[in-house]
Amino acid sequence: MRAISKEEYFKTFKNQSYVEYLNKVERKFETLHNEATNTTEITIYGIIGDSWSEDSVSASDIDKALKSATGDILIHLNSPGGSAFDGVAIYNRLINHKEKHGAKVTVRIDGWACSAASLFPAAADEVIMGLGSMLMIHEASSFVWGTKKEMRKEADLLDELEEGIIDIYMTKANVEREEIRNMVDGETWFSAQKAVDIGFATSTATPKTTEDNKEVSQLKAQMQSIQNELQQLKNVEPQKPAPVKQNKAARLF
Repeated sequence: MRAISKEEYFKTFKNQSYVEYLNKVERKFETLHNEATNTTEITIYGIIGDSWSEDSVSASDIDKALKSATGDILIHLNSPGGSAFDGVAIYNRLINHKEKHGAKVTVRIDGWACSAASLFPAAADEVIMGLGSMLMIHEASSFVWGTKKEMRKEADLLDELEEGIIDIYMTKANVEREEIRNMVDGETWFSAQKAVDIGFATSTATPKTTEDNKEVSQLKAQMQSIQNELQQLKNVEPQKPAPVKQNKAARLF
């Protein structure tokens, strides 16, 4: 197996519709601590792995970030994928961090979570799919030059790697393993809602303005209902009490 370029990597995608956009995702890796919420926020944009030098975010980068992290973890993710080995390593590093520190891990998928980048969200307690975001799973692949014996050996390695990847997906998936295997073999793209439906995500992002508008509308409806009831009461004419018949005999005493 040899290191490959981004161009070679994107050629492994069966669906080439999004390659132009995936190739434009620029690397951004930063860590900051939110004192108000006691949360370490990690931004992971770009290729996953260390084969692409300055264009990628590696498992070593994540390891360093987690060593200095305090409180809960919030990861902002937008990645076309990359090295499956780094994806698996990041997944296990997050699992270990949770077990050691009791931290809640949240992954917010801002744009893409493809290939290797679809693995470590499975370590999160909460995965929020941003509106319009997508998650993709597919077969493990590599570029090999050599004899038929070396190629068969590489194919066996890919089979084992893929079984481990499916193991990770099955920690979240609510369908049978064979269905996930078929989705991996066929390269499957999930919209935000479909990712939630299958168990890869816990929710889709809802703009606060939408929720606020709903609350305002509900309050307006309640106020209008109260005003209608008051108006109905005003329109009702008060009934005069019926005259009381007096008993003349009773007045004698």
